[in-house]
Amino acid sequence: MTLILTNDDGIDAPGIKALLHAVNGRELIIAAPRDHQSGCGHQVTTTGPILVEKRSDREYAIAGTPADCTRIAISHISENIKCVISGINAGGNLGVDAYISGTVAAVREAAMHGIPGIAISHYRKGKQEYNWQAAARWTASVIDDLLTRPLEPGSFWNVNLPHLLPEEGEPEVVFCQACTKPLPVNYRLEGSEFYYVGNYQQRSRTVGSDVDVCFNGNIAVTQLKV
Repeated sequence: MTLILTNDDGIDAPGIKALLHAVNGRELIIAAPRDHQSGCGHQVTTTGPILVEKRSDREYAIAGTPADCTRIAISHISENIKCVISGINAGGNLGVDAYISGTVAAVREAAMHGIPGIAISHYRKGKQEYNWQAAARWTASVIDDLLTRPLEPGSFWNVNLPHLLPEEGEPEVVFCQACTKPLPVNYRLEGSEFYYVGNYQQRSRTVGSDVDVCFNGNIAVTQLKV
């Protein structure tokens, strides 16, 4: 059975290359947005054409949203799909982020069609650089585990990797609930134009929730449902 890999950062993003490394050796198809689609949520294209560029026998660059990519992959590109895996997103998708995240929307779309899904994101602390090699290693271990776990129909996994320095050691995997507290929202006003300036790292968090787990340096795994 085939894995479908997608994301919302675009098919050439370093995160999806790390994801490909994490699932190395498995039968897979890459069906990812041609362009950056971060924050597009569950938007789908219904009134215009969607250009699909076949780059190789297993790689498709799709000029649409992450949800579009999942729809096209499961309806026209591949059969006998085992799981749709989305990521690794450059930035966290914790708690209520799931409602605006294209990364999460790609696997929610799969769950709507009865196909298991895993969304994987990498929280970023400040402006520090990502360690994609470590992210791929952690992701490989998490995927190996989650692919063996049964999911209720309409459910999917949301995984958030922490941002750790090399001297901080290896994170633990913690299964937890999604935080329901809102994101910090503020804007800088220039004339009549508003610029979002919410501070992600200062968001409120429920103790033991995915935000709390990830911010404390561990891998947060939540099971979400359509």
